[in-house]
Amino acid sequence: MITVIGTGTGAPVPPEAVAGAELVVGGRRHLDAVRLPQGAERVVLGPLAPALDIVEEYVGKDRPVLVLASGDPGFFGIVRALAERFGADRLDVRAGVSSVAAAFARVGLPWDDAVVVSAHGRELRTAVNVCRAHPKVAVLTGPGAGPAELGAALRHACDEPEAEPEDASAPGPAAPGSSSAPESPEHAPASARASLSRVLVVASALGSARERVERVTPAEAAARDWGTDVSVVLCLDGARVPGGVRTVAGAPAGPAGWALDEAEFAHRDSMITKFEVRALALARLGPRLGDLVWDIGAGSGSVAVECARLGAAAIAVEKTADGVERIAANARAHGVYVDVVCDMAPDALAALPDPDAVFVGGGGAELPAVVAACARRARRTVVVAMAALDRVPAAREALTGAGFSCDGVLLQSSRLAPLPGDVTRLAATNPVFLLWGTRIPVSDEGVAQ
Repeated sequence: MITVIGTGTGAPVPPEAVAGAELVVGGRRHLDAVRLPQGAERVVLGPLAPALDIVEEYVGKDRPVLVLASGDPGFFGIVRALAERFGADRLDVRAGVSSVAAAFARVGLPWDDAVVVSAHGRELRTAVNVCRAHPKVAVLTGPGAGPAELGAALRHACDEPEAEPEDASAPGPAAPGSSSAPESPEHAPASARASLSRVLVVASALGSARERVERVTPAEAAARDWGTDVSVVLCLDGARVPGGVRTVAGAPAGPAGWALDEAEFAHRDSMITKFEVRALALARLGPRLGDLVWDIGAGSGSVAVECARLGAAAIAVEKTADGVERIAANARAHGVYVDVVCDMAPDALAALPDPDAVFVGGGGAELPAVVAACARRARRTVVVAMAALDRVPAAREALTGAGFSCDGVLLQSSRLAPLPGDVTRLAATNPVFLLWGTRIPVSDEGVAQ
């Protein structure tokens, strides 16, 4: 039998659980905190595979094994590896309080509505994208993926945009909706962006005499050396705290529908990706929890907002200042956050984190350069919507030239429209070319698979 005891957040190890063990496995601090039976072998956990091999020797001879773990060992813990190797029927698991539960308890917050993501031994970017997209996130940390690294990744998104120097000769601000509002990039502040409001709660040495729970900004977290005692960081947005009665824990349920009607978004002069086009674009983008999606030439931001509703982090790049305000307003109206950059592509893209998927809307002479720049950075797919037939060959060449397989369709739909006399006609919408490029996997030998 393998007894697994969760400790490390203030729960003592029962002496009777230790007394009969012939092999005790755990982290150094866990082993140092208990008195081992005389003659018991002690294995300090490092690489997991060698430790499991030693456990197997004892289990094969029916000799009792004790595994000491942090908090709840069934929550991103060692129970998974033990159950897969030896079978759940050989485990006696005694869970402690998880570091996530303890951290939320310390700050007096419920956590059934929190998203929990592990960065321990994993890419930090997934945790960063979840923190961008959701208002209450717990990040389990690890070497190279602690509060400093998380803060550094979130810092620029959380910075307030710098104020432009005042110009006495410049006209005063236009009223909302006024035709004199800025419409061109030369009137918009370069690289201005909507800022992400986040506070990080860094929990160190939970349950010990060295316990510390500190609230810091991402910039403050990035500037410090936090040592090795941190086990969890809470990333909170007080402006978007989920409310109401919960039925399902974790990330909110996905939307009941997508490809929303254009009337669901504020837009200018019908400059919005139509819902038929958006439906296929979303299917090809595949936005999901942990992803980052760029929406380039965002206009109303309808694609970015829909990606955020499906759980992804979204960055919208829009060249006009009034467009930036419109996108932010649409995001607020749908209860999501979209990071909005007021700048021109492709120049604006260099400062952005790498996306999983990109949507490129609009057109213009710079479209091939924009598509090529996006294709160099996208990890999975790039989707391009175009109204002009002349742009299609260059966009397709930009995708294939970056190592993407490319496919596409011409979408031409007709909608039901009422006529006098209680009859209906079909009203045609403008045709749109939709191209999508998918990154071709490359083998270790550098050959496309």
